[in-house]
Amino acid sequence: MLSMLRSIDIRGISLGADELAAYLPRAQLDIEQAVKIVRPLMDDVRQRGQQAIEDISLRLDGISPTHLRVTQQELSASLDNLDRDVRTALELSIEHNWQGHSQQLPEEKTTQIIPGGHITQRWIPVRRVGLYVPGGLAAYPSSVVMNVVAARVAGVESIAVVSPPQKHFDGSVHPTILAACALLGIDEVYAVGGAQAVAMLAYGVESLECEKVDVITGPGNIYVAAAKRLATAVCGIDAEAGTTEIAVIADDSADPEFVAADLLSQAEHDPAAASVLITPSSRFAQEVHRAITEQASTTKHTQRVHTALTGPQSGIIIVDDMDQAISVANAYGAEHLEIHTRAALEVSKKIHNAGAIFIGPYSPVPLGDYMAGSNHVLPTGGTARYAAGLSVMAFIKPVQVIHYTKDALAQLAQPLTALANSEDLPAHGDAVNIRYQS
Repeated sequence: MLSMLRSIDIRGISLGADELAAYLPRAQLDIEQAVKIVRPLMDDVRQRGQQAIEDISLRLDGISPTHLRVTQQELSASLDNLDRDVRTALELSIEHNWQGHSQQLPEEKTTQIIPGGHITQRWIPVRRVGLYVPGGLAAYPSSVVMNVVAARVAGVESIAVVSPPQKHFDGSVHPTILAACALLGIDEVYAVGGAQAVAMLAYGVESLECEKVDVITGPGNIYVAAAKRLATAVCGIDAEAGTTEIAVIADDSADPEFVAADLLSQAEHDPAAASVLITPSSRFAQEVHRAITEQASTTKHTQRVHTALTGPQSGIIIVDDMDQAISVANAYGAEHLEIHTRAALEVSKKIHNAGAIFIGPYSPVPLGDYMAGSNHVLPTGGTARYAAGLSVMAFIKPVQVIHYTKDALAQLAQPLTALANSEDLPAHGDAVNIRYQS
């Protein structure tokens, strides 16, 4: 039987945002310690390249692939052998995600500042990206879809995918992941995981003909997150994504079976996954606990779920009312936030901090994981306060193009010179005025 989800009752307690955040369940991850562990691994890859990757993979993954780059034959065979229903599901996911991400593309816009003086806002895709696809407790072909579609829609030309080698598949990447890559036309795939994969993408490995990338995206464990932090010295990243989390705001109008199933669905990802219920009804909290106990006893990953739901990162927050529930949700900043309440749409408009918001009883998080058309690579650990989920914006750069005529520049020569002189930079003004000397 599942132990009782710990309950935190904050009814009648007035707390500021920072104080409130301190009350909430949260996984304790020491990213700084992880950085210390992965730094020498990344330095080793930068110095020794392929040999370092093979040595580290053997030591940490227990296997060193015969070839780190997956062959075209493996990619084709994986797609040919893919279960028909899974292929159909992946194709549908790709189609929906293409639609969802296409609407994210910003349009080029030109603004006239003064007559003859224009600024054009352009959006330019980076040239090459590296996409990390996890492969630890489970295979995630859906992460291939989320990363690749966003990059493709953004207009990225060169894409490399990395995923950990699998003992069950002779050190290659999981075949379902390979099949997803094949469906999307990705032919540069490496059986490399962990910090060594991030280092390979960030620094490049000449013997593998793996050119360094401009941006690295994709979720992973704490060591992948730490490696991405170090990689920011040489390339961009999407975020330091941590273990998955879900928060659910629910009142007594919600279905406890639905809410229990949704909390459990995220708990099966990882023993460190976080599942949090926020409710003003203690009776509803008890109903959810009963439902989740029953459901957890029959689910496939019972032990993993038990560990996640009874850990310090999970629990039930009992609040006074819906206003306090909203305050708690904003303080928590969940990766996934579900809203099962009366007037759920109106409640959602008061949420400022969440990676993605799922409204009503028929918009569960697994819909977003696979088929909704939204991206499932989302900010974790409360970073939704300032960060966003993966989108085409991770792969494009805003660049301003300035175009002024001779007459337009002349109109601004005097005030520009005055500002330049005020900063003791007279050559700035001279660079303008020289154009008008006879």
